[in-house]
Amino acid sequence: MKNQHQNTDWQKVSEIELIYKTKVKSTERPCITSSRDAYRILLDSWDPGKIEFFEQFKVLLLSQSNRVLGIYEVSSGGISGTVVDMRLLFAAALKAAAVGIIITHNHPSGKTVPSEADRNMTQKIREAGKLLDIPLLDHLIVTPETYYSFADEGAL
Repeated sequence: MKNQHQNTDWQKVSEIELIYKTKVKSTERPCITSSRDAYRILLDSWDPGKIEFFEQFKVLLLSQSNRVLGIYEVSSGGISGTVVDMRLLFAAALKAAAVGIIITHNHPSGKTVPSEADRNMTQKIREAGKLLDIPLLDHLIVTPETYYSFADEGAL
């Protein structure tokens, strides 16, 4: 009886299925060629009632040809910060089969100067992306009027 119970234990294991579904044709996806392109697309994804209210962190998922596969909101936080769970960020990138990512967050204060915490998180995500062969292409700090690009400023 004990052997019979042990032989069926494998049936209690959950099956995991990875599926990425899209309703947008590849040719219809926006193409990112500059930080300005990324900023415009990301700004359109932001709720205008939230961008100056509290911090949100998002990731722009890109294909091999830098076409946008999707935007995933990683976290929402408080007035002066939000917690980023890198496992969730990279789970979204892996599930979408992203070949590159651009991370972004807003500063409700309207100032785009990166904090030390912003710089540290950028480097941490950059290093994790290297391990997974999903390069971090940029980190944008956005406000309704302007943005800061880590890549453009040589801070990546």
